[in-house]
Amino acid sequence: MTTHLFILTGASRGMGLAIAEQLLAGEHRLLCISRRPDPALDALAVQQNCLLEQWALDLSESEHAAACLKVWLNSLDPLQLKSATLINNAGVIPAIAPLSASEPAELTRALRVGLEAPMLLTASFLGATASWSVPRKVLNMSSGLGRRPMASQAAYCAAKAGMDHFTRCLALEEARLANGALVCSLAPGVIDTDMQEQLRSADAASFPDQAGFVQLKATGQLTTPGEAARRVLAWLGRPDFGQQVVADVRDNA
Repeated sequence: MTTHLFILTGASRGMGLAIAEQLLAGEHRLLCISRRPDPALDALAVQQNCLLEQWALDLSESEHAAACLKVWLNSLDPLQLKSATLINNAGVIPAIAPLSASEPAELTRALRVGLEAPMLLTASFLGATASWSVPRKVLNMSSGLGRRPMASQAAYCAAKAGMDHFTRCLALEEARLANGALVCSLAPGVIDTDMQEQLRSADAASFPDQAGFVQLKATGQLTTPGEAARRVLAWLGRPDFGQQVVADVRDNA
């Protein structure tokens, strides 16, 4: 039986978890890469009769993760697949503080998970599937903060801006190929996640935008993880996916 293959990072909570749950409802084959696999996803996969694998990997060790993905993809039979999609969703924000007061280890981790890992995983995915005849897609989960600056969040903003631009470069490369992958760096909107709570609870003295995040929550402007996942997957399924290389789900809200 042929099926659609999805590879998803950051599937253990928030929108990533909601994306995984919705993909399993569609009876796809799913590989989730997270620091902590979710037993509930295993149960859901059994219930939905889906093929699910969960890898417990730290994406700050991106070379190892990329090497594992390449070996795994090379073990698959593409004749058993209808399509292959990589969703780079994982990301972290370091402590909310000016760059001058940031810990080097936190900055390094934020950049490795948020930018280095997506680049290396994408390279492995595209390299291992280059000879496959099925449609291939890469969806990079970006952020509005990659497109506008914010004090005390230099690492996160830089990682997302880098994700946008490496996706632009990737689109040019893949457009030259006979069966090049379709790619998009998509901002999913403002979602009610742990990251939002972290931003709301930050020290206003070192985070000038703190009040704005409090206001978003107070006025009900945050999207639920489930609704955000639905919008993201709807964008992924659009017939014109990839024509807008850097996009925002709110463009067509």
